[in-house]
Amino acid sequence: MRKKKESLRASILESLKSRSKSSPKQAGKPARPEGTLIASYNVHKCVGADRRFDPERTSRVIHEIDADVIGLQEADTRFGERTGLLDLRRLERETGLIPVPIAGVTKAHGWHGNVVLFKQGTVRDVHQIKLPGLEPRGALIAEIELARGGSIRIIAAHLGLLHRSRAQQTRLIVELMNDGGSIPTILLGDLNEWRLGDRSSLSTFQAAFGPLPPAVPSFPAALPLLALDRIMANRRGMISAVEVHDSPLARVASDHLPIKAVISLETLDGEAQAHTRTA
Repeated sequence: MRKKKESLRASILESLKSRSKSSPKQAGKPARPEGTLIASYNVHKCVGADRRFDPERTSRVIHEIDADVIGLQEADTRFGERTGLLDLRRLERETGLIPVPIAGVTKAHGWHGNVVLFKQGTVRDVHQIKLPGLEPRGALIAEIELARGGSIRIIAAHLGLLHRSRAQQTRLIVELMNDGGSIPTILLGDLNEWRLGDRSSLSTFQAAFGPLPPAVPSFPAALPLLALDRIMANRRGMISAVEVHDSPLARVASDHLPIKAVISLETLDGEAQAHTRTA
């Protein structure tokens, strides 16, 4: 228990050091990065730090991010009919983002609250995975052929609160990766794990994704201390450094800040062609 407290204290101190060097971004939209922008955002059922249910505010944050592909968590009510909470038609009109289709649901936006939205492309395959553990959790796997070129597999997940459940869930995802072919793959979502190293329930992912990228604190949104949200890829050099989307609106719209990264499929295509020439 003492080691656990010391590890948490070290994580918080490191987060505070990083936070002292930054503040929420103010007015003025930043330049759109080159490449395909991907993001992950736990929208907390559209309830903000002020405890107000405000789906329109959540949509404005999604608009701010301006991602080509974004995975949302907690986009549906958790119990009962799991009703979707956002106005997806309006979001499509304003951002061009459309949802990956989900089978067998009538009122929900996603699968166990997981939604994948993308701007331009074609969905080639979708799998809705029930994750093991004490809580009802799921992962959404979508293969998307992007209009700007290249195909990617997105695994959008929201892992459990218990370490034992997360360990089971990460093992299942790695097994699915082993059976899923060689397509470039991005795992993103609220993975509910702040620990690093061997004690982390995410260490299992190294078998499929290699060394895990540095984590960025995203929770709680008003004072981000813990890196619960992650983006990782199964190709070296495929993603840029992961960043938080830190704006005044994002700090109040949810209990998590969104995270984002740029992926470069062109680099992968060049490496594949070079490998073919030398094979």
